Amino acid sequence: MDFSLLLVIAVAVTGVITLLNYLWWRPARRQSLQAAEAGTTEGLPSNAREQVLKEPWPVDYARSFFPVLLVVLVLRSFVVEPFQIPSGSMRPTLEIGDFILVNKFAYGLRLPVVHTEIVDLGEPERGDVMVFRFPSEPSVNFIKRVVGLPGDRIRYEGKQLYVNGEPVLKSLLAEGPAEAPGELMYAEQLGEVEHRIYNNPRDLGPQMRELVVPEGHYFTMGDNRDHSNDSRYWGFVPADNVVGRAFAVWMHWDGGLPSFTSMRLIH
Repeated sequence: MDFSLLLVIAVAVTGVITLLNYLWWRPARRQSLQAAEAGTTEGLPSNAREQVLKEPWPVDYARSFFPVLLVVLVLRSFVVEPFQIPSGSMRPTLEIGDFILVNKFAYGLRLPVVHTEIVDLGEPERGDVMVFRFPSEPSVNFIKRVVGLPGDRIRYEGKQLYVNGEPVLKSLLAEGPAEAPGELMYAEQLGEVEHRIYNNPRDLGPQMRELVVPEGHYFTMGDNRDHSNDSRYWGFVPADNVVGRAFAVWMHWDGGLPSFTSMRLIH
């Protein structure tokens, strides 16, 4: 089940219990205490008073957890959300096991679960590393780089990316780097962003004729160009599926001890 849905349900349940406690159950306990004290001239012992006023354990837990869950929901839905990188499609920018932070308000504020935009704060830009809900399976989050904006003409041929008829500039950095034997590492200039990509010279890869990005959609590609399931294969990303912009790696964990030495901004 979607974690956002579980979090919303938890906030709603604990919030309703907390509200009912303050409006009805707590006043009822105080009235019971007053009635009990009125029936005795000596008053109730302190332990008896505490027993009458004591909150049932579900109410106690709900009251304690509600503010914490509410803060988590607000931060996760509207400010920043953590994700883990499960595949190598964004290498060398992002490695398997990287834990990233995603800016949830860079492209506007959206309600959790229903994903309806309530405040428009900006649009994805060419070169952004974007998290989005996979068009054919919205419960799955994908992360790719924004290559084409609405109205752009995109072509990919001979491992060269073309945007609006112009080849995207790239320069060779390394042949067969130690972390990726057999790959060629390039520095690519996409919009205002310079980033690194991998190309495999032995893999012809897909040859894509020129496409026009429809309004309200984006064309995305992985930086690991020959090992990425992206818009070249399944099409465009609807604006309604956008989750946020990835901006930092805060931890790396590949099954051993977590490492914080990889903390960095994402370009």
